[in-house]
Amino acid sequence: MAYYCTIPCPSHPKTLPNSLASSLVEKRFASLHLNHRHNQSWHQHSTHFRIPSQTLATTGASSTISIPHMQSPCLEGENTEEDSRIEEAMKQNPTSTRLSLLVVQLSKEATPSSVSRAQAIVRKLQDENKFGSLDSNSLAHLAMAAAKTGSPHYGETIIRLMLQRGLLPHVKAWSCVVSRLGKYAQDFDLAFHLFHDICERVMEVEKLGLSKSIVVAHARPDTGAFNAILNACAMDGNMVRAEELKKKMDLFGVRPDVLTFNIMIKLYGKVERQDLLVGVVEKMLVENIEPCNYTFYSLVAAYVGFGDLKGAERLVQAMREGRRDICNVLRQNIGEAGPPTEPAGDRDRDALHINSIKYASASRLLLPRSYRPDARIYATLMKGYMQNRRLRDVIKMLRAMRHDDDPDSHPNEVIYTTAISAFAKMGSMDEAHAVLQEMAAKKVPPNVVIYNNLLNGYCRLLEMQKAKNLMLEMKEAGVVPDVVSYNTMINGCIRINDSLGALTYFDEMRGAGIAPSRISYTTLMKAFGMNGQPTLAAKVFKEMQKDPGIRVDVVAWNMLIESYCRAGMIERAKKVFGEMKEHRLHPTVATYGSLVNVFNLAKRPLEARVIWEEIKGRIADKSREGGTEPLVPDEGLLDSLVEIFVRAALFKKALEVLACMEELKIPANKRKYKQMFVEFHPKIYTSKHASRARQDRRVAKKQAAEAFKFWVGLRNEYNES
Repeated sequence: MAYYCTIPCPSHPKTLPNSLASSLVEKRFASLHLNHRHNQSWHQHSTHFRIPSQTLATTGASSTISIPHMQSPCLEGENTEEDSRIEEAMKQNPTSTRLSLLVVQLSKEATPSSVSRAQAIVRKLQDENKFGSLDSNSLAHLAMAAAKTGSPHYGETIIRLMLQRGLLPHVKAWSCVVSRLGKYAQDFDLAFHLFHDICERVMEVEKLGLSKSIVVAHARPDTGAFNAILNACAMDGNMVRAEELKKKMDLFGVRPDVLTFNIMIKLYGKVERQDLLVGVVEKMLVENIEPCNYTFYSLVAAYVGFGDLKGAERLVQAMREGRRDICNVLRQNIGEAGPPTEPAGDRDRDALHINSIKYASASRLLLPRSYRPDARIYATLMKGYMQNRRLRDVIKMLRAMRHDDDPDSHPNEVIYTTAISAFAKMGSMDEAHAVLQEMAAKKVPPNVVIYNNLLNGYCRLLEMQKAKNLMLEMKEAGVVPDVVSYNTMINGCIRINDSLGALTYFDEMRGAGIAPSRISYTTLMKAFGMNGQPTLAAKVFKEMQKDPGIRVDVVAWNMLIESYCRAGMIERAKKVFGEMKEHRLHPTVATYGSLVNVFNLAKRPLEARVIWEEIKGRIADKSREGGTEPLVPDEGLLDSLVEIFVRAALFKKALEVLACMEELKIPANKRKYKQMFVEFHPKIYTSKHASRARQDRRVAKKQAAEAFKFWVGLRNEYNES
């Protein structure tokens, strides 16, 4: 499907120009014209659909948006001749139509290399003030391709540029960007605002009487778009935004489907609203939307997330019995769970208005058919047993499934994988191997996930030799290790301080053509950091930044800062800390903890004071009005701050930190602070020979010292008075 955002116009020339600056570009277009001959007349008779200027003012977009320069290692040392020919073709000024088609063709390949080349074309056009020569179809394809290849921020920038030009992107394109942004917690607000702005733009255009235009119809949010942003709300646990989206669904006349309700079950499970789960099923039945197996999987997963294993067991048993009155079973679970524990302000929030169904009528609602629990449902319940360390229940479930009359309920690959994972995480490697032998007896071939769980079990027990032997056995069995296998081995080597072994497995992974993940990079950085090799950790970090399939997150930045701090390279750590904030990443408790610890060791209290002022601001900014994420410091961070302030006689700041600990209900080690005061400041402010001017200057400091002495229980002026 082509994502058109143009409308026919008879005044446009009926023939496409035949000249082209490069034979390579002709080759690029050959396949495109073969695939789209039926759309060729559309391209020949089209012009851009633009929104009147008064509508543009409603979006609040900035006057200029700059496209970020996307560097990719895919462009280094690969297809250099082709790149030079594309650049030569660009110099000879091909027509705007052919440039647009070239961007579409590159975007449709949907590989990091092709998308990088399309981005290079767009960047060059913007540098030459020719960005307007690209049509909306090409921009929409590029935005979607960028989002799919791991660059959703670039896709969001392109969508914003389209809106700024008065172009409406196709819903398939912008909803793809919203979906990819919504997968990351730190990008939830960005995804929601993009969704909101496009909806507002569409409504403004429809008010101008253009609602019947094919362009507007293709840009309107559909059920899939709402499901994408609702899923982001579910991952973020944001009930307020979900309620806003329900109102928008009614406004646009979009009807929810079964996936919508499944997402709402996921949301209510995330926010622990067990009382709303039954209403989801009842609402589905009232609106004649038939549940699917994933619906019941989501319900069981929600109960497991609540820690209500009895409710999950009751639901699974009802499904085994073929009962259709599942709503009554869910209501029975509510009665045993008790009233919801949410604050009063959120208790009445109901995004889909599911509680509008009266119980008298809801109690008579029956499923259209019975549903048998599948392997995924059993595996989810087994995970609940595993989380509660109920090993016997895992064994009982396996035994019951083996003797079940229904062949579909017998243990399969998924069940065996979950059982082995449960045994391995609880350190019961003998039981895990027994399940592996049962698989061999049942002729169920083990997969890479099973071996990964066994590897993880051995690494957790620091039995690295057994883990290495299992890696060899895994390869002999014809199971190819994946990135998780290597990450597990790298982490195991780090736990026994074997940085050389970690690097060996990392090189082996890359030699096998397996792309490292974020965990691969950060784990290797941790190995170098723990062994006092921050330079190597920095090199790994740079490789991570160059990898087009990896998004550098706050964990990687924290690992680099920690590496420098461990080596005592404070200035480098401070520089990386500043770069981290320039990339719009908010420091975490771990970030501040690394810096405060090294400041404490280096006796640099003034820099720790700056860190504390920043932490105070983020603690106070609970509403995010200051543009930063709220922060909840832990005991380790605050304890380190008190230590460094007491050592430096900054008692006012020490008292501020202690007040914060009291507010957060974090116990303070009063005995330790008392001993520190006696050790470092036994005679502070007791000199009788100080001048009057000096005594006047330190009045405030002395008062803070006396207040601190009063708090720790030492003799002070307050007791004497």
